[in-house]
Amino acid sequence: MSTHILLIDDDPVQRRLLRHAVERIGHTAHMAENGKQGLEALARLGDKVSVIILDLMMPEMNGIAFLNAMHDQGVDIPVIVQTGQGGIETVVMAMRAGAFDFVVKPVSPERIGTAINNALKVDRTAAVRSPSRSRGGAIRFDDIVAVSPAMSRVMELARRAAQSDIPVVLEGESGVGKEMVARAIQAGSDRAHKPFVTVNCGAIPNNLVESILFGHEKGAFTGATEKHAGKFAEADGGTLFLDEIGDLPLEVQVKLLRAIQHGEIETVGARRTQKVDVRLISATNKDLIAAVKNGEFREDLYYRLNVFPITIPALRRRKEDIPVLARTFAERFAGGQKLERVPDITPAAMALLTAFDWPGNIRQLENSIFRAVVLAEEPHLDIGDFPQIAAQIPGYITEDGESIFMGNRDVLQVPSMAVNHMPPVYPDFAGTGIGEERQFRQPSAANTPSEGTISGLGHDGEVRTIAGVEEELIRFALRFYRGQMSEVARRLGIGRSTLYRKLKDYGIDPDDPLKTRELERV
Repeated sequence: MSTHILLIDDDPVQRRLLRHAVERIGHTAHMAENGKQGLEALARLGDKVSVIILDLMMPEMNGIAFLNAMHDQGVDIPVIVQTGQGGIETVVMAMRAGAFDFVVKPVSPERIGTAINNALKVDRTAAVRSPSRSRGGAIRFDDIVAVSPAMSRVMELARRAAQSDIPVVLEGESGVGKEMVARAIQAGSDRAHKPFVTVNCGAIPNNLVESILFGHEKGAFTGATEKHAGKFAEADGGTLFLDEIGDLPLEVQVKLLRAIQHGEIETVGARRTQKVDVRLISATNKDLIAAVKNGEFREDLYYRLNVFPITIPALRRRKEDIPVLARTFAERFAGGQKLERVPDITPAAMALLTAFDWPGNIRQLENSIFRAVVLAEEPHLDIGDFPQIAAQIPGYITEDGESIFMGNRDVLQVPSMAVNHMPPVYPDFAGTGIGEERQFRQPSAANTPSEGTISGLGHDGEVRTIAGVEEELIRFALRFYRGQMSEVARRLGIGRSTLYRKLKDYGIDPDDPLKTRELERV
């Protein structure tokens, strides 16, 4: 069976080259000229598309905006980003927006083929990503992995909410696990064996929201060729989970308020109302109070929904949960891959994961572990298995002054801020030998570079020579990066051999701290 690949690029020549490369390896290519057309193609093709190859620089809607739109709509398809502009800034921007892989134009057919195969390898086992899929949607409170005090409080409130039919609003950033908590509330309630119906209000076109929620009669509008029950009717007797409730259009909010107040819905095109028995759980990543003040959300609906609010903290606010989540995901994905053993996460890698702030929260951590497990070549997961995360954290040095390498990639130095982000109780590092192998430290005040600038004028008031400015810059870089030659060369944009030659030319001894401080006297 042919795999469908969506190619999004505004350059017709590049689209043609990509199409030939994709078709040559046996896949079916679909093409779009920009991000807007790409979203339309996704809506048209549905679940057919397995991989997206996306250009970053396009008119109307660029690649980053397309990735953000995919995330907002809940579309989870591996995206291979390509751009003619290399550099770590571009890589970081694309990876932060959710790209699976990154290639720089011009890309060879072999390289794009490898990227597609890796993406398909991930996509084929995507069924194990979510516990809700693997367990048929039945998630209990015990299935939610959390050890932090903040999440213990959330679980306590959720268990109380499960004991009644009180309306619940789950607040928190995207990816914190709001749907899992909603499913746990359902599973712990008297409606446990009744339907649990989810609706992503932000992913439905405004003109279809009313029909999807409340249903429509045959012939109610153009294209209504048959009767549709609607989500409220589907959830009758059970729970309706309205995700991103803040995105509901105002005109639909009126009908939702009536459904909550009177327990009845009005189907589009119907002459009579219909009684429903639905327990409502809503979720939002917006500030609903601000939306009410701005006239974007009805105040009366807000008070009807916000009877029992539960705020789920972002992952960066509960770092204690990261190690146990990482190990849980690794175990689950290893089972899905049918690996002989669950890959260990090395202390250095765990420090990296803990230091990162995870703007995408649990969903981003889950996807990172999933990608690492699927593509890992060693029986353990190390820093090199998380290049997307490593690219976003500035480098520091370890206690012994060594850098940590990622295979043949650029040098990555485990950040000293990993220490500050370690939780007070961090059982996952106990007994690992991390204290014996590598102790992480923060830069001392003596090692902190001065907040100066390199002047273009000398003491005589004349423009300085290029050699003089270059020497001062090299001395400054040596001190700033504490004599780490690989990092100094990389930041200066020169090779190590060139750096050593310039050190010799300028008589700079990188091992003598007094000489590297001469820049302060210039």
